[in-house]
Amino acid sequence: MKRIIIIGASSGIGREAALQFIRRGYHVGVAARRESALQELKALAPEQVAYSLIDVTDGDASSKLLELVKELGGMDVFLLCAGIGKQNAALRMDIELSTAQTNVLGFIRMVDTAYGYFREKGEGHIAVISSIAGTKGLGAAPAYSATKRFQNIYIEALEQLARMQGLKIRFTDIRPGFVDTDLLGDDKKYPLLMRPGKVAKRIVCAIERRESVCTMDWRYRIIVFFWRLVPRFIWKRLPIRN
Repeated sequence: MKRIIIIGASSGIGREAALQFIRRGYHVGVAARRESALQELKALAPEQVAYSLIDVTDGDASSKLLELVKELGGMDVFLLCAGIGKQNAALRMDIELSTAQTNVLGFIRMVDTAYGYFREKGEGHIAVISSIAGTKGLGAAPAYSATKRFQNIYIEALEQLARMQGLKIRFTDIRPGFVDTDLLGDDKKYPLLMRPGKVAKRIVCAIERRESVCTMDWRYRIIVFFWRLVPRFIWKRLPIRN
């Protein structure tokens, strides 16, 4: 059976993805900050699931990840779902910095640890949940869109690095639009809202098909296509909110 580690599995997309992989017979290592939610997942399939309390912003997150890998008996796929983001037109410094702390520093910490493990193993698959928000700079959420763009570029760079080093490491950059999770818990109305369960099923397909980039769904693929065509001098005049 394949073994997958999912970081950020206590709720939302991460939890739904964990449920999907459990149903498909994977051995699943789940990690997050809320132990009760992880215990619930383990109770569903005690022989398939291992868990660990991991906060990606902590300095010991890398060692805890490797301990979870050992407990699971190895790792074939690594899926990073942990991330935060808020609309912040007021540019509250605490929001901007905490977003960067999780989505950049925590992201690097986890992805590089997985890369190092797969480098030693000789092969593996790294998948991350980024966002279509990385396509353009969004004035309503500066740190969020910037950190998601960082993630897009980082995975692209690691993909090239792995090839340069002759490693059989595959990468999947998963870019959803608005998903009905706690991340959007601000009472705003979001367009083209997707259900976490449907997104999780698409994630499983993207990983098993070894897709490099997966933009969800077809409506967002159209939006991203046209966003990229908008010149900068026009983009800055567009009042894009939620």
